[in-house]
Amino acid sequence: MKDLKDYVRSDATKFRDYLFAKGLNGASVARIFGTVRAVINLALSEFGLSIVNPFSNVYFDHSVGVKKRLPVKPDDITKVQAECHKADDEKRWLIALIADTGIRLAEGAGLLRSNFIEQEGILCVNIRPNPWRSLKTSSSERVVPLVGSAKWAAERILAQPDGSQFAFPTYNDGQRTNANSASAALNKWLKTNIGQGYTIHSFRHSMRDRLRAEECPSDIINQIGGWLTHGVGNSYGSGYPVAIIKKWMKLLE
Repeated sequence: MKDLKDYVRSDATKFRDYLFAKGLNGASVARIFGTVRAVINLALSEFGLSIVNPFSNVYFDHSVGVKKRLPVKPDDITKVQAECHKADDEKRWLIALIADTGIRLAEGAGLLRSNFIEQEGILCVNIRPNPWRSLKTSSSERVVPLVGSAKWAAERILAQPDGSQFAFPTYNDGQRTNANSASAALNKWLKTNIGQGYTIHSFRHSMRDRLRAEECPSDIINQIGGWLTHGVGNSYGSGYPVAIIKKWMKLLE
């Protein structure tokens, strides 16, 4: 460990090279550098230090090792949903929930049973941060109405005898949500059923394409997926009511 003032640009470039040597892709390195820069900037501000952050403006190729994620084709989505209905178990409920909502895997895996709520008479999933699973951004907090396989999955979860507070107890120990374990198991199952090139995250890409195909307004798409909508006006108000969102999502069934 060094004093903050003793770090220089060569330390930052060595750290960059170390991360790439470990096999991380450009996007992962960018995220890590963003965190390190932010921590150092906070320390510089808090302690009134006038030194230049050596981790700022470090060059690296953001595209290194980044694979383009393909959206799942509509026919394959239908096939996956049919197989989920046949298996009718916890893993398949999670896949079915993601397939017709586009929520992130960690968002789904960390849900409580109580996160399934009725709003305006519509069954919804209420996505909120909790002590065992944070959310990616503030815009990730949202209420998504459930249709199709997602509604079926929620109903199956709620129909189970009371026991665990978690919707998916296999991936929660009360301390944290093990999204990595969920990802490995679900991706392996998807590979067996619809082939190479897809991951559970592919359903998130599919959701955006499916909504675009229905000419759904982009700000509604962003609200459904928890994507950040730019512009001052988008920070005003509470967003679209779930009845309006459901109207668009029903077109996907």
